[in-house]
Parts: sequence; C-alpha cells; structure tokens
Amino acid sequence: MSIILYTVLVLVAIGVLAAVILYFVAQKFKVYEDPRIDLVNDVLPAANCGGCGFAGCRNFAEAMVNADDLSPYNCPVGGNEVMAKAAEILGKTVEAKDPLVAVVRCNGSFDRRPRTSVYNGASSCAIQHVLYSGDTDCPYGCLGCGDCAIACKFDALEINPETGLPVVNDANCTACAACLKACPRDIIELRKKFKKDRKIFVSCVNKDKGGIAKKYCSVACTGCIKCQKICTYDAVKIENNLAYINYSACKMCRKCVTECATNAILEINFPPRKVVNSQ
Repeated sequence: MSIILYTVLVLVAIGVLAAVILYFVAQKFKVYEDPRIDLVNDVLPAANCGGCGFAGCRNFAEAMVNADDLSPYNCPVGGNEVMAKAAEILGKTVEAKDPLVAVVRCNGSFDRRPRTSVYNGASSCAIQHVLYSGDTDCPYGCLGCGDCAIACKFDALEINPETGLPVVNDANCTACAACLKACPRDIIELRKKFKKDRKIFVSCVNKDKGGIAKKYCSVACTGCIKCQKICTYDAVKIENNLAYINYSACKMCRKCVTECATNAILEINFPPRKVVNSQ
C-alpha cells in the first residue's frame, strides 16, 4: 500500500513541477497582441481579397496598428469610409483617396482583330500567353480566356461572347487589383473613378510601330502624336509608339478622342456629342 501511495505522490509532484515550469515558460514567451487589432479588423469588410497588399484583413489591421503613418495604407473595398473608421480607432489621421475602377485597355474585338490561328489547349490566358502569341497576330492584345473574371471575387468582370473581351461592371468593381494580377498581358489598369463613371483612356497596349500595329488590329494606337499635340493640359504622352492619358491631368475635354484616327481612345458614359449644322 505504501508503494502505491509513494508512486501517486511522486506523479503528483512531477505534475505540479511540470505545471509550474510550463507556466513560467508561457509567461516568458507570451506574445502580446494589441487589442486594437480586433477593433480595426471588425470595421474592415472581411473580403480578404488582397487589394490592400496583405494576405487578409487581419494582417492589414495589424500592419495599420503598428504603423506610425497610415498614408501608405488603403482598403480599396471599404474605401475612404472604412479607412476613416480605422484611423479614428487608432487616433490617427488618413487622407481620403480617389476611388479607382478597373478598365480594359484592349478594344480588339473579333471584328477588329482577325483570327489567324486556332488554340485548342487549356482555356487559360496564363498558359496561352506562355505557349504562343495568341489566336491573332497581336502579341499584346486580350487572349479572352477569362482569367481576370475568374480572379474577381466581386462579380465585376465577365467575358462578352460577342467581342471576346472582358467587360467591367463599375458598380461591383472594388479596385482590389485581382484582375490586374491575373492578366498576363497587363491590359487591365486601375484608373480614377470620375463622376457618373465617365472615362477617357487609350484602349490599346500595342507598342509596335504604327503600320504593324494597325495590321494586327484596326483600332490599334499608331503613336501618331496627334492626341498629344491637341491636348492643352499635358495629359497625353507618347512612349514606345503608344499614347497614354494621365487621368490625374486629364480634364475630360475629349479633344483627343475626335483627333484619334483609329478610334483607339475611348470616351465612356458621356452624353452624345452635339451635331454641328454646317448649313
């Protein structure tokens, strides 16, 4: 009987000793977590889309709590309202940022960019881009497999079966940039979201010289510099045979649109132009 009692006492002593050791080890290596992380995380939209540059909303909240300055941080899904709430919790200030929206910088639909080959492989822009230039001769244009639409978590992108090009739903777009990362041709860009969703941009990324680009696609930019010359706001620049409109400088005057001989510059959601009677 004494042997059993002795064994029980030894086991109890070992258990108590182990518990004490574990307690002090836990205290020694305890990781303190700022309670404000939970508060900030609660106001975030929980989209976990990666648009902020972090793996998830909680990682983003932790980064903001530990940051001295919130100016580099932005939640594209929640926008300025969410960022203002987070800043209030942290006792910091944050400047409002212009809302952005995705635009597709390729207008080479089926009727404008003739197909010269047939692709029978996996339906993936990423795979198709690696294997060859695409089913048209244009090595820059949209491949139309819909990797961007698959990557979008907000139902803001779909492939138009009539044109073979992605279409952006401005109302659903959160500017999370998932479509930008998914597109191997870099034809999708985030641009400032103006009032009434109006946009003016060069819908082409072909950097070949004018004659070659025009051969590939009837609405390709030829780098003719007419748009640059007529812009009085220094918003249009020609680089590598391609025009680009800086939305920060653009005043939406639309002069460049009518000057473009190939209709490579798009004006979207504007009222119809007034017809001037020459008589």
